[in-house]
Amino acid sequence: MDQIRIKAEPRAEKGTGAVRRLRRTGMIPGSVMKMKKGGTELIKLPEHGFMMAMRGRTGKQVLVTLDMDGREVPALLREMQNDVLKGTPIHVDFSEVSLTERVRITVPINLVGEAQGVKIGGGVLEQTLRSVDIEVLPTDIPEKFDVDVSALGLDQTMFVRDLKLGDKYVMLTRGEVPVAVVKAPDDVPGAGGAQAAQAEAAAAPEVIKKGKEEDAAAAKKDEKKEEKK
Repeated sequence: MDQIRIKAEPRAEKGTGAVRRLRRTGMIPGSVMKMKKGGTELIKLPEHGFMMAMRGRTGKQVLVTLDMDGREVPALLREMQNDVLKGTPIHVDFSEVSLTERVRITVPINLVGEAQGVKIGGGVLEQTLRSVDIEVLPTDIPEKFDVDVSALGLDQTMFVRDLKLGDKYVMLTRGEVPVAVVKAPDDVPGAGGAQAAQAEAAAAPEVIKKGKEEDAAAAKKDEKKEEKK
């Protein structure tokens, strides 16, 4: 993982008005949850420097080094609040970590490849799990897990226990939880609509023909009654 260094300094500004004035000066208010001492330290960071450092980062939990006037603090970016209209960050929360101790995080799952059950069997791939919980050293945190589903056949399911993530990660999500499944078209709501429509269209002439025959028979019966009269 590339090292991300962010300049930061202690923050004395508190309250809505003070924080708004701080943002107008080009600074972002934030906080760091302390690991050993406990409690939370208020900080502020230059908006431009923070955005440049985070450019291209898609993970929700990113390891950074906060440069606090020469004091280096390894921390995880836990939460970032953005302005609803501008999309720019207005507050960031960090948690101090030890680089030698595992942390618990949630990592997104990204399915890659075309499942055999879809390619050959005409099935439909359904992703049933979007992320997994793991324990990992802060320096080995991934942005996502790319999971290859190309070997998944029709009516087959991939479970968490089937994931091969490597020795760096300790899986916390239960192994029996399904990740992805290839369903037959008939098992997917709406997938068999075209076939059903074709079957209905094919059956329609027979129904119409039968109806005409019944109408003709009834007409002949009425004619015979009239003749008797």
